[in-house]
Formats: sequence, structure tokens, C-alpha cells
Amino acid sequence: MLPWFDNDQFPLYLAPMARFTDIVFRDFCKRQGADVMVTEFVQADALNRDDPKLWETVDFTEEQRPMGVQIFGSNPTTMAQAAQLLHDRLRPDFVDINFGCPADRVVCMDAGSSMLRNPARLGEVVRAVVKAVPETPVTAKIRTGWDDDSIVAKEVGHIVESEGARALAIHGRTKVQGYSGDANWPVIAEVAAELTIPVIGNGNITSAADVIRIRETTRCAGLMIGRAALGYPWIFRDIKHALQHGTVPPPPSIQQRWDTIIDYTRQIMARPFREQRHSDLRWMRPKLIALTKGIHGSRRIRGELTQVVQIEDLERVAQHHIEQFGEETVAGS
Repeated sequence: MLPWFDNDQFPLYLAPMARFTDIVFRDFCKRQGADVMVTEFVQADALNRDDPKLWETVDFTEEQRPMGVQIFGSNPTTMAQAAQLLHDRLRPDFVDINFGCPADRVVCMDAGSSMLRNPARLGEVVRAVVKAVPETPVTAKIRTGWDDDSIVAKEVGHIVESEGARALAIHGRTKVQGYSGDANWPVIAEVAAELTIPVIGNGNITSAADVIRIRETTRCAGLMIGRAALGYPWIFRDIKHALQHGTVPPPPSIQQRWDTIIDYTRQIMARPFREQRHSDLRWMRPKLIALTKGIHGSRRIRGELTQVVQIEDLERVAQHHIEQFGEETVAGS
């Protein structure tokens, strides 16, 4: 058993989301109560080529532990090599294998959710990675299947478990669904009831009430929160408070949210990220738009953020918005 599941703990994971769950965002979510972190995924082949950009992506702080690094690929040998490199250089608390990404650029490499169409090959990848890093736990993340006619979560779950993985995260949608429609929680619950390794549920978790309901109605050992955390990282705080006290704390004020966004931006720009171009914020616009989701007047804010170039531009947007809505608070989205 992984230690963060000991003593009936119910860990909350921050889901790995490409180009969003960077080291600074993870740090903020950790302070809000996220228990387990996973990096943005990196391609095993590129990691083996020692691409410095990818090592920057998987960087993490000691405070963020327990910390996993997620890799993707379809070749058992190169996946094993990448896992060994991660173990030697970073000593992560676990290595996570991505069998769930629906993006075309990943699927066309026969990786991510494409592997759900080849469970035997998927098992070979898990086996190779587990063998390569015997001192580091290996986990996996999947979707329920390729489409509604090929729901393979139970079959794949048993394969992942039999090949030595220590936990399994299941996103309750198919590859074809992408991120639309409802997550299939009955399938997740069925897999969680059958496997002996911990199953972490993922999909459509937007509130503390969702967590309480899922905890009471399934045998999931933990939950993974993704897009809801992008617009409202305080969701971890809300869930922890609700689990302990039965109530959800008041949401942060608009002033607090903008203070967080400005602080986040300054910290990101102080790091040598590959996207950074001096003080130009244009590459950060998707991150900033995600962080303002759910704020009063967010549609207008999104328009203004498409024009932000310098930190001073962002501060002007913030100040203007605070002057309009500064006395109001906003619920989690």
C-alpha cells in the first residue's frame, strides 16, 4: 500500500494537465490541501534524449511530495529507460504511466488512450516500467475505454494490477468523449470494487458535495481533481474543510483571487520556463483565463486578457475588475 492511503486516508490528487499544472500552480494547490501531485506528462523518448525542456517540466519541490512524474509512450523499452532516468535523477515518490490522454498528437503515436485498444501491449509497458524501477512505485492512469462500445476499464485494471502497478486512476470518460459529457462513475465504482490496489476516481468532480457522495457510494481510495482546480484551486481547501467539519468555508474574495493570480504570474515569470520570453505574458494567457473562470464578469475579463502582454497590463485588468466587483465573493466553479 502506498503510504498516502494508510490508515483509511482519502487522498486528493491534483490531476496532471499539460501546460497548466506547472510547479508554481502545484505549490499553490498543495497549500490549499491537495495531498498528492503528479507532473505534466512527458514523452519517454524525448526524456531519454535528455531534452532540457522536459526536465524543466518535471521539476518539483520537496514540499510538494508525495510527488509523481507522469510519462507516456508505447515502447516498453524506452518507457523503462525513461522511468530509470527519473528514478536516478529525481527520486519521485512514484512514476505514473499515462494511458488516458485523448489528444490526437499523443494517440497518433499509439500512446495515451490509444493503448486501451491494445491491452496486451499496455501490460507489457507496465511490466517493463515496474521491472526497471523496483524501488519506485509505479501507477497508471486510464480512461474507461476508447468509446462506448469498448469499455475496457475492468480488463485493463486487472492487467495493470497483475503487472505490478501499485494504484490505478480512472478518468470516467472514453477517448471519444474527450472532456465532454458526464463521467461514467458506475464503471469506476465497479473497477474499484474488484481490484485490490487503490483506485483513484476522476471526472466531473466540482465540489465538496461530489467528493462526499463518491466516497460514500464507491470503494474509491482517493479522488483526482482536474479542470475544476484550474478555475478554483481553493476546491481542495473547501473539500478538506467539508470532510472535517461538514461545512464549506466562504469563497475567497475577488481581491484575494487577483492577489493570487498576480503572485502566480510573478513567480512563473521568475522561473526559466521554456515558454518565457523576457517579460512577455502572451504565452500565459490560457493559464490566466483558466484562473479567472467563475469570477463575476469573467467573459469581459477573458477579452481583456487576450490583450495582456506585460505584467503591468495584467495589474490594470485586475485593478479595474476589483474596483467594479471588489466587495463581492465568488463560489468555486
